[in-house]
This record gives sequence, C-alpha cells and structure tokens, in this order.
Amino acid sequence: MNELSARPAADGFGGEFEVFVAIDLGTNNCRLLAATPSASGFRVLAGYSKVVRLGEGLAQSGRLCGAARARTIAALREFVSRLSDFPRAQIRCVATQACRVADNSAAFLDEVRERTGLSFTIIDAREEAELAALGCLGLIDSSAEAALIVDIGGGSVEAIWARRTGAVEFFHSAPVGVSILSERFARAPEGGEGDYDAMVAAARACFADAATQDQRAMLADGRAHVIGTSGTVTGLAGVHLGLTRYKRSKVDGVWLSDEACALATRRMREMNRAERAAHPCIGPDRADFVLAGCAILEGVLSVWPCPRIRVADRGLREGVLMRMIAARAAERAAHERG
Repeated sequence: MNELSARPAADGFGGEFEVFVAIDLGTNNCRLLAATPSASGFRVLAGYSKVVRLGEGLAQSGRLCGAARARTIAALREFVSRLSDFPRAQIRCVATQACRVADNSAAFLDEVRERTGLSFTIIDAREEAELAALGCLGLIDSSAEAALIVDIGGGSVEAIWARRTGAVEFFHSAPVGVSILSERFARAPEGGEGDYDAMVAAARACFADAATQDQRAMLADGRAHVIGTSGTVTGLAGVHLGLTRYKRSKVDGVWLSDEACALATRRMREMNRAERAAHPCIGPDRADFVLAGCAILEGVLSVWPCPRIRVADRGLREGVLMRMIAARAAERAAHERG
C-alpha cells in the first residue's frame, strides 16, 4: 500500500486523523477519493476526477498509446500534488479493464510508479465487481432482497447480482464499455440512428445468456431492482431532473422509472454534440461517450427488465475505501487484544 508523506491534518481538536485514499484508473477516467473513518463509515475529504482516455485506440492496437499514457501520468501527478495537505495517507491504487488487456500495461505502470510514486494493482473483473457492489451496498432498497448493479465503464461493463447482505451471487463482465462502442460504432460526430441501434444490439448480445428467470422474476415483482453506477446514469438523472448544475446530493440515490430513463435517453439523443457538451450534467469530456453509455444501459435493461432504477454516484472507489477502513479497524482491534 502506498504512503504519501505530508504534514498532519487537524481534526478540529488539535489532533490528527487517519486519511485513506482510493485511486481508480479506468479506461476513460482517473478518479481519486480521500476520506477519513466516521461512525457512518467514512467522511469524504476530497474527490477528483480527470478524463484521461487511457484506452484511446486500445481496441485496434492492443496497446496503450503514448499520448494516452502521457495524459494519465500528468493527471496522476496532479492528484499527488493535491494530496499534499493530508497526513501520511494510506493509498490504494487500482487499475481496471484498459490495463487488464493492454500488452504494455506492466511497462506503463512501472513508468507511473517512477514518475509519481504511486503503485497500481491491476484487479481482475471479479474483484472489480465485488468492490463496486460494496460501494453501492447502501443504495439497495431496504424492502428489496437484492439488486442488479450495472457498472458502465470505459472498457467494460459489469452486471453484478448482489444481495442486501452484501454477498455477490453472480457477476458478468463484458468488454463493451463506452470507449469500445464509441470507437466501433459512433465515429461520426453526431452518430446516426443506425449507430445507436447497433450499440444497443451489441450490448444486449453480450448479456443475453447471463440473466436467469429467477432474476427477471424478482425484478418484475419488486423483490429486486437495478442500480446504475456510471457517468452515463448520473447524466441521465441530471437531464431528467432538469438540473442547471450537477449536484451529487440530488443525483446519488434518486429513483428513475423505466419510462423516465427512456425519456431522458431520448432527450440526450435529440441533442447534437455541442448541446451535450454544454449540458451541465454531461459536459465536453462525456459528450462523445454518453450515447454509447445510454445504448449499453438500454441493452442491459432489455435483458433484465425492471420498472425502476436507482442512480449511484458511487461505486468502485467507495468500495476500495470501505475495504481499507475495515482492514485497518480489524488490525487495530487485533493489536488491542494482543
């Protein structure tokens, strides 16, 4: 685990507190979340996100290109500088789909360590699913037995069936992330109707054999529901709510009916790229990818129909933090017993 040397942070009483940091390096985005333990789990101290497009051209070349590597290292150096006001933070850095499949990911992560001091672990799809489920656990409705968590990433999509207890009973990972589908189908700036329909079909095909009759029945009768975690789903919620400025407090945990989700998708599809880029809940960084994300969600929901979807502005990073904090608490308890 990384440690970042910095001056202590005051807790308001003249003391110091522990800081835990999770950094998630995905195919499109690099995200950081810093937090300190609290009675309710953890209190967020800082959060940063940067679109780095690490997976640019990866589907064609099988390698992380030089420009994408440079963008990512620059973003990580910025993250390290932003953490300078925190104490000796315990940091876990995880890399997902782009680094799982790229031929040169080991050399790239060696370069990252040399130039930033951050050591990344490439996690497999199973651990990614478990961490995303852990991060979203608090959004499973208390009246439901389970939830299908749909994590739409840049390089892959995870469909995770999680019980309210936190047990992951099933997961299915497919390499149909928004970067992959955008490069494959939506090369034109606006994308045509045929492009969108083809993306929906591609996503549906990847998950068509994954759903069980029992899962479909539980979703249909309300014993389970869908949780969507991604910039696509939070963007859909912002469009649905008519937000003039993105507010996590209004988006995280909000419910969307299947009709509301379809209407917000239609509104996004009616926008041109400039309008999507100007929208406060989409923005220029997501303007090229959000329609692919909508198509993925539509494809997945055609396999697991559900009358309601809960929106999560949380996921993998929160799961990493929760696991780190739990491990630290167990270590402290063992020390006290000893």
